[in-house]
Amino acid sequence: MNDLDQLVENARAEFAAAAAPAELENAKARYLGKSGQVTELLKGMVALSPEEKKTRGAEINQTKQRIEALLTERRQALADAELAVQLKAEALDVTLPGRQRGSSGGLHPVTRAMERIEAIFGSMGFDVADGPEIEIDWFNFTALNTPADHPARSMHDTFYVEGGHVLRTHTSPMQIRYAVQHVKKHQHLIDAGEPMPEIRVIAPGRTYRVDSDATHSPMFHQVEGLWVGENISFKDLKSAYINFMHAFFETTDMEIRFRPSYFPFTEPSAEIDMMFGSGPLKGRWLEVSGSGQVHPQVIRNMGLDPERYIGFAFGSGIDRLAMLRYGVNDLRLFFDGDLRFLTQFK
Repeated sequence: MNDLDQLVENARAEFAAAAAPAELENAKARYLGKSGQVTELLKGMVALSPEEKKTRGAEINQTKQRIEALLTERRQALADAELAVQLKAEALDVTLPGRQRGSSGGLHPVTRAMERIEAIFGSMGFDVADGPEIEIDWFNFTALNTPADHPARSMHDTFYVEGGHVLRTHTSPMQIRYAVQHVKKHQHLIDAGEPMPEIRVIAPGRTYRVDSDATHSPMFHQVEGLWVGENISFKDLKSAYINFMHAFFETTDMEIRFRPSYFPFTEPSAEIDMMFGSGPLKGRWLEVSGSGQVHPQVIRNMGLDPERYIGFAFGSGIDRLAMLRYGVNDLRLFFDGDLRFLTQFK
């Protein structure tokens, strides 16, 4: 066995003795490193003749390739051994039943009610509008014909923030915002005396008032509706809202009445009450909405002529509707975050 064959065997033995990748790399350095034995052999060729260099160089390169092959083989063997240990430690019995990581989630009951409302009015041709919860006075009060001395403007009823802005007390501001944009879009038809496409929109969302008890929350949800055109009457209001109530509660076994009331943004105005024909609430009138024909001044604030355009508006508490639909007797349960309560609606 010549010196090069012996060098290969020595490398084989050292590589085989390496029990970890770090040990193997140290052994590699002794043969293939900058000061390794193969490198030193190559440096020793300086004193050889050209013919000897050619022969000896080929032999040393072949030896180097054999050692590199042994190194690669040992690296793979160590990697396979490490993987085998890891697989054994993480072995899974695929015949075992799966572990449940917890129950699946579901929509909040108020969200369910909101989506149901949007779907029902969507089937009637209503758009859905969304907008800012921090409003300016114009959209929240003035444009809706709310007088400067109206109790709703009091800090006992309204949350005020910097700059004279308010947390919106209802979603009616979106009726004005939507209507103004609608009028701008169709201003060329209005100027030409042509009929403008009807404004038909609902605005569901969060609202805020200083109030808290079993049936009121400082943060609550409302849906405001608006339908304005050239011939939209109180009869259309009654028809649309009664159809909505029947669809929302999935029953016609109820009475619905429109009771005269007052709101600054509608004239005439009406409270809408309902009474189920059966169940625990049978025989009890429950207020569910305010409504009325849109006040002429509000029509003007939309940029329309109240002599030509007329319509109706309503505002309903989504939380109240959800309470009635699901038989909940305390509004605060919706917002306590108690999973024992919320999981009932999955």
